[in-house]
Amino acid sequence: MTASRNARPPVIETRGLRKVYAEGGQSEVVALNGVDLRIAHGDFVAIMGPSGSGKSTLMNLIGCLDTPSAGFYACDGIDVSTLDAGELAALRREKIGFVFQGFHLLSRMSALDNVAMPLGYTRVPPAERRERARAALAAVGLGERGQHRPNELSGGQQQRVAIARALINSPPILLADEPTGALDSKTGEEILALFKRLRDGGRTVVLITHDAHVAEHADRIFVMRDGELHEADDAHSALAGASPSVFPVPGQ
Repeated sequence: MTASRNARPPVIETRGLRKVYAEGGQSEVVALNGVDLRIAHGDFVAIMGPSGSGKSTLMNLIGCLDTPSAGFYACDGIDVSTLDAGELAALRREKIGFVFQGFHLLSRMSALDNVAMPLGYTRVPPAERRERARAALAAVGLGERGQHRPNELSGGQQQRVAIARALINSPPILLADEPTGALDSKTGEEILALFKRLRDGGRTVVLITHDAHVAEHADRIFVMRDGELHEADDAHSALAGASPSVFPVPGQ
């Protein structure tokens, strides 16, 4: 991370972020408990944690897909608590791209149309939508595959299409939830290399994973346990005190 990145306000900032389900009831669950997080522009961050640790809840809050029970969250300098539903939708569209393990592509549409789909909610003319979709596919190495449907593409190619779709509105933040989970190790490495290139281009990448080998590719690593977030020096430090069944160790 360069000094110029450090000089800018954080693109993601939370203070005392808390999420409680069934609050006040007998089945109350504290999913997040006072999370403080600052992520700079151009950071590549991994958030590790076992199932039920709160990492997906944190991603949903960062992605403005859910609202916190308490605490503060600013996305690219905007206090999200001040926004109404329409403004939140606009912020998600303009500031955040989402990538998921399951690709979430529409099977009857071509790769090009899948990538262009988010622009259908904007006033961008159809011809410009397709032009931008072609450029996004070229940026992820699939410039020649625009007319292929998802079932004509490999898993890695489908994930690249999903990443191109996430980039179509040029958001500063990319949130990736277990993006290599459905891929073989070689293809997963290629997707992680793509995330690094996006980071080098100035985008912020936040990757949710349970896999230490995947987390090692990030610049910063955080560990979520029981709703609390802690930064680790490296993936091996993150693994300290955890069993291999919780966090798989590379080579084991």
